[in-house]
Amino acid sequence: MEEPSKLRRALIDSSAGAISGGISRTVTSPLDVIKIRFQVQLEPTSSWALLRKDLAAAASAPSKYTGMFQATKDILREEGVKGFWRGNVPALLMVMPYTAIQFTVLHKLKTFVSGSSKTENHIHLSPYLSYVSGALAGCAATVGSYPFDLLRTILASQGEPKVYPTMRSAFIDIVRTRGFQGLYSGLSPTLVEIIPYAGLQFGTYDTFKRWAMAWNHRVSNTAVEDNISSFQLFLCGLAAGTCAKLVCHPLDVVKKRFQIEGLQRHPRYGARVEHRAYRNMFDAMQRILRLEGWAGLYKGIIPSTIKAAPAGAVTFVAYELTSDWLESVFS
Repeated sequence: MEEPSKLRRALIDSSAGAISGGISRTVTSPLDVIKIRFQVQLEPTSSWALLRKDLAAAASAPSKYTGMFQATKDILREEGVKGFWRGNVPALLMVMPYTAIQFTVLHKLKTFVSGSSKTENHIHLSPYLSYVSGALAGCAATVGSYPFDLLRTILASQGEPKVYPTMRSAFIDIVRTRGFQGLYSGLSPTLVEIIPYAGLQFGTYDTFKRWAMAWNHRVSNTAVEDNISSFQLFLCGLAAGTCAKLVCHPLDVVKKRFQIEGLQRHPRYGARVEHRAYRNMFDAMQRILRLEGWAGLYKGIIPSTIKAAPAGAVTFVAYELTSDWLESVFS
């Protein structure tokens, strides 16, 4: 049996991770909904993309969403304010265990490689170990929470009128049409995405924290350099989330296409992704490039980046503050 201190540490990490993930997801849900609508739309999502000759066929069909502000107005007019939180319940059911598993595994890995369970000692790990620990933690969290990610994408992408009125109806239809393995559709590109994404997010976050601590040390000219303000944590999380999202967005687009292929969608939202439209992840990227151009792999990049920055910042700040609070409660 584990020592009480280790059990307490695991409880703190999982609780703080779940709370921070829930707060971040709820705050940024509107941007996530807009991002998903762009990613699953086969038609061009910007007017300049229509100028490409190889997109002439796609241009013959009207695009439902052509810009972030236009999409925001359309969703608000057609679905009301609640439309921006469509799929938020499965999103919370996904992100809370995801962040709980992620931060718990991350702390375990850092404890293993540093030889210390104290969080303040983890900041001195090499950048390489920070990136690897983040990537492995992201993989573990993805596998543990993936079905809820799939359901979130489906509910957030469907619009009005609803094809699936509830999470239960979507779950039943997926199992009926695809089998239980359908709940893991798109897992491969997700894992390929999450390795660099989580690695970059946690690795750059630790790097920016070290830079902030060094800056504080130089400015204060004292021997104590571990003090870092909530605002500095926010900026570190902001930068980490932005860097990770800009690099990994094309893989996120591919993942979303796999998640919704073959599922019903109202015609007003354009062409749907047919069942088995892509043989594998590389085939999907090639087809998107050929039919939609480079812009196709970056559909939704603006709301995605705008969302990723505050999402990363809120998650890290909420985790650090919640973790400190829980440590004081359990001490």
